Amino acid sequence: MKHVLPLVKDYIYIVIGLVIYAVGFTCFMLPYEITSGGVSGISGLIYYATGFNAAFSYLIINVFLMLVAWKTMGWQYCLRTLFATLVITFLIDYGQSVISDDSGVMLKIIGEQKFMACVLGGCLEGLGLGLTFLAGGSTGGTDIIASAINKHHSISLGRLLLIMDIVIVSCNWMVIHDLETLVVSYSTMFVSMNMVDYVINGARQSVQFMIISDRYEAIATRVSDELERGCTVMEASGWYSKQRKPVLLVMAKKYERRDIYRIIHHEDPNAFVSMSNVEGVFGEGFDKIKK
Repeated sequence: MKHVLPLVKDYIYIVIGLVIYAVGFTCFMLPYEITSGGVSGISGLIYYATGFNAAFSYLIINVFLMLVAWKTMGWQYCLRTLFATLVITFLIDYGQSVISDDSGVMLKIIGEQKFMACVLGGCLEGLGLGLTFLAGGSTGGTDIIASAINKHHSISLGRLLLIMDIVIVSCNWMVIHDLETLVVSYSTMFVSMNMVDYVINGARQSVQFMIISDRYEAIATRVSDELERGCTVMEASGWYSKQRKPVLLVMAKKYERRDIYRIIHHEDPNAFVSMSNVEGVFGEGFDKIKK
């Protein structure tokens, strides 16, 4: 059971991310003919040019790309990607039917405010992608390639997707022939990718505490018991006092820093504390070291 619950939790986060992504794509991209990049962007271009259902073209393209994922990412990643692909295909198809009128024309729910659609759609797509990636899932398509590279190299997912999406977004001009829509599409791409980085990096940010206190044992005990964070005691010597004192080293998530400050203040208000942001922490309780 203890192995099943984390898996169920991941899939819940993936579904939430996919719903948010689908809302951004279906409600703000398709009706305004904005190309957002990725396979969804290609599906959008096909829809703009031919009227073919974007959900079906999304599924067809991803079936082909799934073969690549199977060889490079393993069956567990492919299982989550297949699950995500099927769910988002259903969501896009359902969303198109909901916001389309009787003649099949998609309604513009915020009027003719194309730039507002760009901002809202880009933010929702980026938020959805970020949540999906954090849970170990993927929306398929170019995300498969980006995740495969990110699995083995510490390269920003947002930047990887940006490089691959530039060509796709540029094709908007060939289909729509409208400079304003092309510029808005580029803007959407930047908004979405920056949101992806913001969500992922925000969740992974960590801090390092260096604590010098005579009550270091009490502080370490509370940090370990209340926050379940490990503590390391190091011996150091003060240059001025020439006295040896223990230094407590604590690594924690950024959102836990207030709790650590609270513990320190309660145990020893006169403690000497240094806190710094760290770019990456790998090991138990943090990120895994990539091969």
